[in-house]
Amino acid sequence: MTPAITILTLLAAVLHATWNAVAHGVPDRLVGFALIGATYVVVGGGAALALGPPPAGAWPAILASAGIHVVYVLLLWWSYQLGDFSQVYPVARGTAPWVVALVELARGEHVPALQLVGIGVISLGLLSLALDGGRLSRASLPALGAALATGLSIAAYTVVDATAVDATAVATTPVPVYAAWMFLLQGPVMPVIALARRGRRLRTLDRRVLLAGLGGGLVSLAAYGLVLVAQTSGATAAVAALRETSIVIGAVIGTVFLGERFGRSRVVAAAVVTVGIVLVDL
Repeated sequence: MTPAITILTLLAAVLHATWNAVAHGVPDRLVGFALIGATYVVVGGGAALALGPPPAGAWPAILASAGIHVVYVLLLWWSYQLGDFSQVYPVARGTAPWVVALVELARGEHVPALQLVGIGVISLGLLSLALDGGRLSRASLPALGAALATGLSIAAYTVVDATAVDATAVATTPVPVYAAWMFLLQGPVMPVIALARRGRRLRTLDRRVLLAGLGGGLVSLAAYGLVLVAQTSGATAAVAALRETSIVIGAVIGTVFLGERFGRSRVVAAAVVTVGIVLVDL
């Protein structure tokens, strides 16, 4: 990973933690996620009109990514309904690097041993943040299960997107075209669900919810666009692992803005994540 790719990925991590905190913090999460989806439709649709359709060969990847993203958003929404941000978000984000690295190994790609160690250390640190010293309760299991499923969906779309925007694919399908159509296709799902469940009540949206939802959507678009650019480097596992430092930022956001606890065990876990980042970048 070059310094530029590292900076892009870390910036994406900051933005990702921010929009997830916004999505969790919105009082009406269904409406919040619906507004984020509406932002995808407007921005993605405008970009798709301006950039034109992708090549025919790009459609399988775009459709696959959009479909997986729909599953991801539904699982994330479900996770946030069940659990706290400081618990659900780390498990969801910490699951993906391991799975991505295993997929790369299964596909016969070379992943350096030191990088694999770094990926493992980052994931262990993130999971430690989620489990808070290993303390679990039976009541938290549904939320953790939903978060784990969310993490698997993250790994799935990471592999699809990385394959679609690698160095050879970009020559025929530019990243902006790929991203525009992917967001346009996945965007309508949550607005449709909100409309079906709330109907006319959506006409009286609280201004704070409206601004938070639309703002979260814009930040989400920026975060994902940066990750797609970073993935053009071909360092799929490293980018996937480094972007998961967003959970450290998320823990700070949870402490400062959401009033959630950030105890000694989470400080240690954050230090473990930092060690993992160093190993990945060596």
